[in-house]
Amino acid sequence: KDKKFEFDIIAENGEEIVVVEVKTTLKPSDVKEFTNKLKIFKEILPKYEKNKVLGAVAFLDSASNSELMAENKGLWVIKATGSSASITNSLDFKPKVW
Repeated sequence: KDKKFEFDIIAENGEEIVVVEVKTTLKPSDVKEFTNKLKIFKEILPKYEKNKVLGAVAFLDSASNSELMAENKGLWVIKATGSSASITNSLDFKPKVW
């Protein structure tokens, strides 16, 4: 395998890992590409094979309902606003474990 992968942020807290994809404008193709990377995350980084892996997308703007698409795929949705950011998932959101 000679594939090269880049992960913008990997946050660890022991058992759980959150992998965050950061985009200026989030597009449906970004969501699809990122979920495909998450599917093989533990193959790419085997040191996390025993961890619970969660995904998130962070962005300034989004196109074509990509926020909703990301949430439907089980990703945390983080919208940057001014000098802060907020998670915009619905109250009943359940993240997917990859």
